[in-house]
Amino acid sequence: MTNKDLHDRRFYRAKQEADFAKQQALSTPQTEDPAYTLAFQDNDFLLREELRPVRFQLELLKPEMLLDEAGIGSTLVMYGSARIPEPSKADALIEAATDEASLKTAERLKEKSKYYDEARKLAQLASNCGIEEDGKRDFVVCSGGGPSIMEAANRGATDAGKESIGLNIVLPHEQAPNEYVTPSLSFQFHYFALRKMHFLLRARAVAVFPGGFGTFDEFFELLTLVQTGKMEPLPIILFGKNFWHRIINFDALAEEGTISAKDLDLFQFVETADEAWNIIQGFYDLECS
Repeated sequence: MTNKDLHDRRFYRAKQEADFAKQQALSTPQTEDPAYTLAFQDNDFLLREELRPVRFQLELLKPEMLLDEAGIGSTLVMYGSARIPEPSKADALIEAATDEASLKTAERLKEKSKYYDEARKLAQLASNCGIEEDGKRDFVVCSGGGPSIMEAANRGATDAGKESIGLNIVLPHEQAPNEYVTPSLSFQFHYFALRKMHFLLRARAVAVFPGGFGTFDEFFELLTLVQTGKMEPLPIILFGKNFWHRIINFDALAEEGTISAKDLDLFQFVETADEAWNIIQGFYDLECS
């Protein structure tokens, strides 16, 4: 009598069924028609407008499952520009300037290039902390996976010999993950909403560097979630006080009554990685060597 485990599955797994279908396929008018393709292997079917809710679910589940399997307990999220150069490449922008306006822009970008190094250092500090709870790592660096500040974040984790996450988004122009993102933790999203959700699902702290529309979108959504109580308070750290005060008059928002004065306490300004990491350690009462 054959021994059978009572916990064995009664049905074949989907991958096995897909292999059976491939092996047994006969070329007939019926089997050649798209209607006969297994639904979960039919890309044309999965990309139909009616399947958007399913695609939402898949885009939520895939990163969640892989991050969980990788033992990622929590993250340090780092937002920032895709255009700020690392210091060693800043002069090239100035040399490439063709008129007074482009020269002024290049000079401003060079001024902000110091934040590339600060982002890299903050990622090193977080990655070297080595906090682990229940077999899961905390403060794993997570960026948007692109160039500039995002690259610096993933690069800092690489410097420390640790993995890091990159959450890329499909864009009309060519783009690819920066070379420092851990390949098995490099994800691509179609939906901005799902990408932003994954930024914050595991976030224990968020560092926001000077940036453009994308950075502002992510930063203000985070502020709204905390302000409205949809998300628990966490360290929200803005690098570059002069930049932020030049671009946004936060105090005026409070004076106009469109936010409360206490909402200005939701975030803090810093200039260096050491300042930022001290705030994070103080918030969680951490001691990292």
